[in-house]
Amino acid sequence: MRIDELDAKIVRLFSEEQRMSVLEASRILRVARATVQARLDRMTSSGVIGSWVPQPEPRAFGFPVVAFCFLTINQDLGHDAVSKALADIPEVIEVHTVSGDSDLLARVAARSNSDLQRVLDIMMATRAVVRSSTVIVLNTHFEGRTLPLLEAAARG
Repeated sequence: MRIDELDAKIVRLFSEEQRMSVLEASRILRVARATVQARLDRMTSSGVIGSWVPQPEPRAFGFPVVAFCFLTINQDLGHDAVSKALADIPEVIEVHTVSGDSDLLARVAARSNSDLQRVLDIMMATRAVVRSSTVIVLNTHFEGRTLPLLEAAARG
């Protein structure tokens, strides 16, 4: 979908102040309320805005350890069965099929390093994962950074 600078301004405004009303946004942007609403609807229906759902922060509710796991899977099961098995583990936050030496990349949250070992053991116990290589995140500088990309796309 083609976006423009007004679309980017609308997304930035709602990203910075998620509880803002459409009317308030229209006043700040100096455009009609219907324009803001129509653009939000268009960006939502096309998938540019993927979600209006709050994103819980694992660190804030007791899961400060984040790790990335490079997984080699049981090829006989196939990716769908493996991803379903991993989806049953609440600590597995994301799973991506990747190129390279591994089959999948999973982002995992845990309460501690020893709890991370428990999660890895659960992943291996599914028999869907044959081998894993894990790196623990020491510090997160930023994440979920898509707004600058949207703004750059809007500028052309």
